[in-house]
Amino acid sequence: MATTQECRGALDRLSDNLTRSEHDGVRGVAGFDRSLSCHVTDLDTTFTGRLTDGRITVDDTTPGPPRERAQIRLAMTGDDLVALVDGGLNFAKAWASGRVRLEAGFRDLLHLRKLL
Repeated sequence: MATTQECRGALDRLSDNLTRSEHDGVRGVAGFDRSLSCHVTDLDTTFTGRLTDGRITVDDTTPGPPRERAQIRLAMTGDDLVALVDGGLNFAKAWASGRVRLEAGFRDLLHLRKLL
Protein backbone atom coordinates (compact mmCIF):
# COMPACT_ATOMS: atom_id res chain seq x y z
CA MET A 1 0.00 0.00 0.00
CA ALA A 2 1.38 3.41 -1.00
CA THR A 3 2.11 5.87 1.79
CA THR A 4 0.90 9.46 2.05
CA GLN A 5 4.40 10.65 1.14
CA GLU A 6 4.47 8.40 -1.96
CA CYS A 7 1.07 9.75 -3.04
CA ARG A 8 2.21 13.35 -2.56
CA GLY A 9 5.33 12.55 -4.57
CA ALA A 10 3.16 11.02 -7.32
CA LEU A 11 1.08 14.22 -7.54
CA ASP A 12 4.30 16.26 -7.80
CA ARG A 13 5.59 13.97 -10.58
CA LEU A 14 2.23 14.23 -12.36
CA SER A 15 2.51 18.01 -12.26
CA ASP A 16 6.06 17.82 -13.64
CA ASN A 17 4.92 15.43 -16.38
CA LEU A 18 2.11 17.77 -17.41
CA THR A 19 4.49 20.72 -17.52
CA ARG A 20 7.02 18.84 -19.67
CA SER A 21 4.38 17.48 -22.01
CA GLU A 22 5.45 17.90 -25.63
CA HIS A 23 1.95 17.85 -27.13
CA ASP A 24 -0.44 20.79 -27.45
CA GLY A 25 -2.25 19.80 -24.25
CA VAL A 26 -0.62 22.27 -21.91
CA ARG A 27 -0.72 25.11 -24.44
CA GLY A 28 -4.39 24.30 -25.05
CA VAL A 29 -5.28 24.89 -21.41
CA ALA A 30 -3.58 28.24 -20.92
CA GLY A 31 -5.68 30.21 -18.46
CA PHE A 32 -7.30 27.01 -17.12
CA ASP A 33 -7.52 27.47 -13.34
CA ARG A 34 -9.59 25.08 -11.21
CA SER A 35 -9.69 23.86 -7.63
CA LEU A 36 -8.67 20.21 -7.33
CA SER A 37 -9.04 17.46 -4.76
CA CYS A 38 -7.61 13.95 -4.82
CA HIS A 39 -9.05 11.58 -2.22
CA VAL A 40 -6.80 8.58 -1.63
CA THR A 41 -9.43 6.12 -0.51
CA ASP A 42 -7.30 3.44 1.18
CA LEU A 43 -5.44 6.07 3.22
CA ASP A 44 -8.61 8.13 3.76
CA THR A 45 -6.56 11.22 2.98
CA THR A 46 -7.36 14.13 0.67
CA PHE A 47 -4.90 16.35 -1.16
CA THR A 48 -6.34 19.71 -2.15
CA GLY A 49 -4.96 22.41 -4.36
CA ARG A 50 -5.24 23.90 -7.84
CA LEU A 51 -4.73 22.89 -11.42
CA THR A 52 -3.49 26.04 -13.16
CA ASP A 53 -2.18 26.21 -16.74
CA GLY A 54 -1.37 22.50 -16.73
CA ARG A 55 0.40 22.51 -13.35
CA ILE A 56 -0.86 20.96 -10.11
CA THR A 57 -0.14 22.77 -6.86
CA VAL A 58 -0.99 20.88 -3.66
CA ASP A 59 -1.88 23.30 -0.88
CA ASP A 60 -3.09 20.99 1.87
CA THR A 61 -3.40 17.38 3.01
CA THR A 62 -6.29 16.48 5.30
CA PRO A 63 -7.65 13.28 6.79
CA GLY A 64 -10.94 11.96 5.44
CA PRO A 65 -12.89 12.84 2.33
CA PRO A 66 -12.73 16.35 0.85
CA ARG A 67 -14.21 18.97 3.16
CA GLU A 68 -15.17 21.29 0.30
CA ARG A 69 -16.34 20.44 -3.19
CA ALA A 70 -13.51 21.15 -5.62
CA GLN A 71 -14.22 21.88 -9.27
CA ILE A 72 -12.20 18.78 -10.25
CA ARG A 73 -12.47 15.78 -7.94
CA LEU A 74 -10.42 12.59 -8.14
CA ALA A 75 -10.67 9.49 -5.96
CA MET A 76 -8.60 6.30 -6.09
CA THR A 77 -6.32 4.10 -4.02
CA GLY A 78 -2.78 5.19 -3.34
CA ASP A 79 -1.37 2.28 -5.34
CA ASP A 80 -3.52 3.29 -8.33
CA LEU A 81 -2.36 6.91 -8.08
CA VAL A 82 1.29 5.86 -8.09
CA ALA A 83 0.69 3.38 -10.94
CA LEU A 84 -1.11 6.02 -13.02
CA VAL A 85 1.73 8.49 -12.68
CA ASP A 86 4.43 5.87 -13.24
CA GLY A 87 2.71 4.61 -16.41
CA GLY A 88 1.66 1.22 -15.05
CA LEU A 89 -2.07 1.98 -15.21
CA ASN A 90 -3.94 3.48 -18.15
CA PHE A 91 -6.13 6.39 -17.03
CA ALA A 92 -8.98 5.74 -19.49
CA LYS A 93 -9.21 2.05 -18.60
CA ALA A 94 -9.00 2.77 -14.87
CA TRP A 95 -11.73 5.41 -15.16
CA ALA A 96 -13.96 3.18 -17.27
CA SER A 97 -13.61 0.29 -14.82
CA GLY A 98 -14.32 2.47 -11.77
CA ARG A 99 -10.85 2.17 -10.23
CA VAL A 100 -10.45 5.93 -10.66
CA ARG A 101 -13.29 8.37 -10.10
CA LEU A 102 -13.17 11.72 -11.82
CA GLU A 103 -15.91 14.28 -11.31
CA ALA A 104 -15.92 17.65 -13.03
CA GLY A 105 -18.12 19.86 -15.14
CA PHE A 106 -18.44 19.02 -18.83
CA ARG A 107 -16.27 21.94 -19.97
CA ASP A 108 -13.60 21.01 -17.43
CA LEU A 109 -13.62 17.42 -18.70
CA LEU A 110 -12.97 18.70 -22.21
CA HIS A 111 -9.97 20.69 -20.96
CA LEU A 112 -8.68 17.73 -18.95
CA ARG A 113 -8.88 15.50 -22.00
CA LYS A 114 -6.19 17.68 -23.57
CA LEU A 115 -3.88 17.00 -20.63
CA LEU A 116 -4.41 13.26 -20.15
